[in-house]
Amino acid sequence: MLALNLTATPMPPAPMNVVVLYADDWRHDTLGAAGHPVVLTPNLDRMAAEGVRFTHNYVTTAICGVSRASLYTGQWMSRHGNRGFKEFETPWEESYPALLREHGYHTGHVGKWHNGKFPADKFDFGRSYYRTHWHDEPDGSKVHVTQKNENDALDFLRSRPSGQPFYLTVSFFATHAEDHNPLQFLPQPESMSLYEDVTIPVPSNATDESFHRLPPFIANEANEGRNRWHWRFDTPEKYQIMMKNYYRLATEVDSTCQRVLEELERQGVLEHTLVIFTTDNGYYHAEHGLADKWYPHQESIRVPLIIRDPRLADAKTNQLNDDITLNVDLAPTILGVAGIPLPANMQGEDLSPLYLRETPEDWRTEFFYEHPTLRSIDFIPASEALVRKDWKYMYWPEHDVEQLFDLTNDPREENDLIDSPEHTIRLSEMRQQFKILKAQAE
Repeated sequence: MLALNLTATPMPPAPMNVVVLYADDWRHDTLGAAGHPVVLTPNLDRMAAEGVRFTHNYVTTAICGVSRASLYTGQWMSRHGNRGFKEFETPWEESYPALLREHGYHTGHVGKWHNGKFPADKFDFGRSYYRTHWHDEPDGSKVHVTQKNENDALDFLRSRPSGQPFYLTVSFFATHAEDHNPLQFLPQPESMSLYEDVTIPVPSNATDESFHRLPPFIANEANEGRNRWHWRFDTPEKYQIMMKNYYRLATEVDSTCQRVLEELERQGVLEHTLVIFTTDNGYYHAEHGLADKWYPHQESIRVPLIIRDPRLADAKTNQLNDDITLNVDLAPTILGVAGIPLPANMQGEDLSPLYLRETPEDWRTEFFYEHPTLRSIDFIPASEALVRKDWKYMYWPEHDVEQLFDLTNDPREENDLIDSPEHTIRLSEMRQQFKILKAQAE
């Protein structure tokens, strides 16, 4: 009599869930974990301690709509075609939310979209809103946009079907300003006691001298970065008010991130969920006499990235990674954790080898930055750059102006070395590499 082989074939592991916590206008150093002397982000700091924080993470274009398109498609602006706030030209089926849904994920998006009309039918759960900090409820009451983000995120998590992998983006409007409101930043009343007795440090290059070291087509009052500096920072008193309210908005986002993590834990799925915290672009806090973002300075293009990955062994948590990582890398990372092949046109790289493997693979040491003209060359001119950790080459194409900065010795980018004879060879090499990477971005 033949013996039966009753050894079961092991089932493949279920796909991991994915939650993206995506804040707005929040640069790399606005975290307690990054050593910020004022802002309180205890929950994101804890998330960093349980995962990995990337210290040299950048966006390939520092503006809301384009950066979001790069997040969803894993592509530079030159390829996805959104040069502002319209729908990206890459087929929806090649975006990572579409691919997750196609492969059985229950998908959700709550909050800011900013890529044309919100495609609610492309998600199983979709609610999009932004522009203002306070929103009307059906009963006539008001709700703060961050609280609304939280309510909707918890609604998604509590109503999702059991036994099905899920994906959710919580796309915060905070810490974005309410542009046409003279108050700009409007936190919740219970946050107003935060930072009340603190004096916010003013950056050393938040000066008129720094402003006038910029190229003349930036250093003029018609430029939108200077216009918004007047809205927020043109008196010491205004600077303190604006920055305290900005940090209050950041701490509110931090609290909502924790409530999402607590709900995942309550449901018993936190240790089967990849959680990512990042933002769409950085932000000038009056450095160079500017406000907002757009241009290739570090304050504008460098953003936080924290990944909490349950595959990371306890002994390897609380990592700091200083490789150059980009917003276009998140789509491949998310598809990788779901076991989904990447579309051929996706340009980013899966980040997980950087923190899961003992010896990381070779990685990029530079990248190409691009930003389109908005409205006119006086309002927001186009800018491009080749960015390394130690050097940066900037190019302003409409004016055919170059700049060169030694980031090691001049991290605030105040001393333009473009005409320095001792850097002629370096400049020539960077110009050539800039052209190569620009062509690859298309």
